[in-house]
Amino acid sequence: MKINCLSCGFKVDLDDTYDDFEGPIKCLCGALLEIRTEEGMLKGIRMAEPLPRSAPRSKRIEGAAIT
Repeated sequence: MKINCLSCGFKVDLDDTYDDFEGPIKCLCGALLEIRTEEGMLKGIRMAEPLPRSAPRSKRIEGAAIT
């Protein structure tokens, strides 16, 4: 089964494992797609909400004096 990415149009090729599937898949462009398939047919597709990223940690060196 091939699914067109809603973000970039790339054809994502899915094997038989995804014939009855509900969940996220990731395109090569990095987009997350929520899909639902039944008996090898696409029943639903939408862009998934991106996962929240934690703030990067400060690279401050402990005990260093700023001059």
